[in-house]
Amino acid sequence: MLRFLTAGESHGPGLVTIVEGLPAGIAVARDGLADELARRRLGFGRGRRMRLERDELEILGGIRFGVSLGSPVAVVIRNTEWPKWQEEMSPDPGTARRTLTTPRPGHADLVGMQKYDTRDARDILERASARETAARTVVGYLAKQLLRHLGIEVLSHVVAIGSVEAPAETVPTPDDLNAIDDSPVRVFEPTAEAAMIAEIEAAKSDRDTLGGVVEVLAYGVPVGVGSHVHWDRKLDSLLAGALMSIQAIKAVEVGDGFRTAARRGSAAHDEIYHDDGSFVRHSNRAGGTEGGISTGGVVRVRAAMKPISTVMRPLDTVDIETKQPEKAFRERSDVCAVPAAGVVAEQMVAIVLAQELQRKFGGDTIGDMESSLAAYRSRIATF
Repeated sequence: MLRFLTAGESHGPGLVTIVEGLPAGIAVARDGLADELARRRLGFGRGRRMRLERDELEILGGIRFGVSLGSPVAVVIRNTEWPKWQEEMSPDPGTARRTLTTPRPGHADLVGMQKYDTRDARDILERASARETAARTVVGYLAKQLLRHLGIEVLSHVVAIGSVEAPAETVPTPDDLNAIDDSPVRVFEPTAEAAMIAEIEAAKSDRDTLGGVVEVLAYGVPVGVGSHVHWDRKLDSLLAGALMSIQAIKAVEVGDGFRTAARRGSAAHDEIYHDDGSFVRHSNRAGGTEGGISTGGVVRVRAAMKPISTVMRPLDTVDIETKQPEKAFRERSDVCAVPAAGVVAEQMVAIVLAQELQRKFGGDTIGDMESSLAAYRSRIATF
């Protein structure tokens, strides 16, 4: 199964990703990986840093002639701003020119400083930064390449920014992904686009930040992925944990989630029918899972992102040295990163699905997995 580690700081020399367990035989293109990383920088409301980042890639191992070898894949994303930060972030002995002692509410600053016994918030914020998700995007790209061999596609779209919600009449398909990415706010319903942009502009004028909600959809997932047997094998549990691991995500909903909680049982569940030799459901309130197992329908999850904690009108805090009231320090920041959060959420959903499909269908090569899945689909078709 896929396992991965990321390393590196936001303003360090680069981010490193090591991915173990990728089957042999999967096409991996440097340009494709660069394009996926570029998608992570999308969105109206992103800060100046998104224009500075260029994600200079180097594949260090695990790929030969554009194909995975089955050995660990190693990728480094170099930080083009490193020359400006190499003195402040040097790994060599020394001291910081300026220590950050006024932690930001809503960030990992204070609790991290307490946990790791440091008086400089930069020791915490550099790793806590969402810049780390660039390294995860490498893993997500590889996971998506694996899933495509198995007929599975993952996409995301924005369903809310601040108080503006997109109409929920239609659900996008993989064919709509380019149109979604072309939207400045990555919204599928164009009627909501202008209102979302206006909401971001208003927050920017007020020197404030905005959160929102993204939805991730996975098409082609076969029935039977995940398990009801143990708590840590349930597909919905794994998806929720993966999404909650993304910086600034504070809530996750599988299917209709919170809306279902307000319904009566007779209107809450997806009734089962048998049409043309298959078991089908004409609704998808459960989000493509029942009992921790995929149903064969579209896997659908939502994640809610809180407003970014670096606010241009700094919030109240306390100087950890003087213990006196202060205003929180500021770093360069976005007004709204919800469109990019959807792209990162795609990666985490793809990683979980790839891992669970590997658990079920195994194989050192992608051909082994394809054969195993084909045999399984044949058995399910005659159930």
